[in-house]
Amino acid sequence: MESRGFSTDIHHPTALNDVKAKYRIAPEYQSCHTAVSPTGYVFEGHIPAKIVERFLTEKPADAIGLAVPGMPMGSPGMEMGNRFTPYDVLLLKADGSTQVYARINAASEQY
Repeated sequence: MESRGFSTDIHHPTALNDVKAKYRIAPEYQSCHTAVSPTGYVFEGHIPAKIVERFLTEKPADAIGLAVPGMPMGSPGMEMGNRFTPYDVLLLKADGSTQVYARINAASEQY
């Protein structure tokens, strides 16, 4: 993320589930990392930086953020050589629903 111009502060809370609950990230959309933008958007999991940039430019109505549930093989930070599992980036909505915001079908689509 920092290589794409994002500044980050890393925190290791003792109760990460409390953080996820505070930002209304339902268990089925959770992953290992939770980021919160200065404007309060949440980014859960291994989301490609270019997708975060697109989201912050578009600011979809009624969105609270994005999520990549689990830890898909080959996603940013989960690289394993040439191995890759396609995955969806989900748009998290204020009403608790989601929709597919982006489909990542190949590793090259992430960058």
